[in-house]
Amino acid sequence: MSEEAAPYDALVQRRQENIGRYFWRAHRAFVEISVRKMAARGHSGLAPAHATLISHIDTQGTRITALAERMFITKQAAGHLVADLVEKGYIASAPDPSDRRAVLVTFTDMGWRFLQDAYELKGEIEAEFTGILGKERYEQLRETLNDLLTHIEDDQKS
Repeated sequence: MSEEAAPYDALVQRRQENIGRYFWRAHRAFVEISVRKMAARGHSGLAPAHATLISHIDTQGTRITALAERMFITKQAAGHLVADLVEKGYIASAPDPSDRRAVLVTFTDMGWRFLQDAYELKGEIEAEFTGILGKERYEQLRETLNDLLTHIEDDQKS
């Protein structure tokens, strides 16, 4: 290792320990575990982005523009994901009855089954995490994250 690289190694180490990076890694791991387990339940061929889009659809349907905003992606990217999921049979898209210029995305029967399976799966994953951390530490983690997010969301509103 050169002497010039030594200070940068410390920066890289600190970057890897950054709390934001832990949040990102935890979210990514949760999504990847979910996609893998959903594939085992028959929901194969879905990427993490597909599962994320599905999780942002309201039970009464959601416009593509709202999905894009919720996912922090372009309308075009959301449109591509919607087209993929329509082709796979999870959702349907049609003109929004309240504004025919907008596209409303709704669940098909397969989409509703996906939601039911995802709900059950989240409980299984939470049980696994509780097994790893213990009930007290898991509940403490949930409370801590909730407190932090409530504070951040309140600051964003003001």
